Amino acid sequence: MKKTVYGILIVLLIAFVGYFIIYPYDYVVRFEAKTFPGTINQSVKLWNNTVGVPGSPVVQKDLYHLEQHVQAGDSVHIYDWEITPLTENSSKVTVRIKDRDHSWKNKLLVPFTESEVERSGIKHVSDFVNDLNEHIDLFKVHIDGEAEMPSTFYAYVDLKTDQHGKAGGMMDTYMMLSDVLVRSNVTLNGPPMILVDHWDRKTDSLEYRFCFPIIRSDQLPQHPNIKYNRIFPKRALKATYNGNYITSDRAWYALLDYAESEGIEVEETPVEVFFNNPHMGGDALRWKAEVYLPLQEEAE
Repeated sequence: MKKTVYGILIVLLIAFVGYFIIYPYDYVVRFEAKTFPGTINQSVKLWNNTVGVPGSPVVQKDLYHLEQHVQAGDSVHIYDWEITPLTENSSKVTVRIKDRDHSWKNKLLVPFTESEVERSGIKHVSDFVNDLNEHIDLFKVHIDGEAEMPSTFYAYVDLKTDQHGKAGGMMDTYMMLSDVLVRSNVTLNGPPMILVDHWDRKTDSLEYRFCFPIIRSDQLPQHPNIKYNRIFPKRALKATYNGNYITSDRAWYALLDYAESEGIEVEETPVEVFFNNPHMGGDALRWKAEVYLPLQEEAE
């Protein structure tokens, strides 16, 4: 009899230690999304501007793991995001939530009643899912497979922004670059492009060239911010993107996922070709961009 009692006490002690000390979260929310991990990753970071603790950016461990501090009334809740790809266009998301200052209290309440961390967690994640689904309806990405990147001489301006500011940087530069070229009777040779020189996926920062393809001549205008160069043919993975160019980087993530699933090594230096002028407005789903990720060259 004593052995049975001791056995029960040991089991209860192990359960207590596991639940209150080892298990690090107060509540867990799970859902599936009809998109790839990169879209969810970027959406969490943008959503943080609305619900995050002021001055507390999302911490990215990698594309699939993020930590966020959410303001929930007078409390701060820590959201640990885990994104798992399921198919080419679907993901499973697990959000582990912990009240930074009242974790023990929540763990006591959760088995018996609805705690504040549970109520807040369900509401916040539901709001996020609604925002995410609205965003998913605003763009399309189609993987076209291997293709050759365009080859052209071009005029360009160097820019540095974060990913979300990419389109803004283009629009701020568009008029200056096009006016200088047109006034100098430079012949344009295709739609505008960007060539990404550096993409820091941890900080979402970009260094890129905003370009106008042109016909090369001996009388190109000289301007302190305008340079000239040539892009040569190169094999790449290609996607077609439809939607607002602010979020055309969604195609970058789709191409990275495709490359990984197919065992294809690529360079993380996207090239985008834009076929519509955002200044003209219209239905953004009709806007088109061709997006390329160059294939890594085999060592000789």
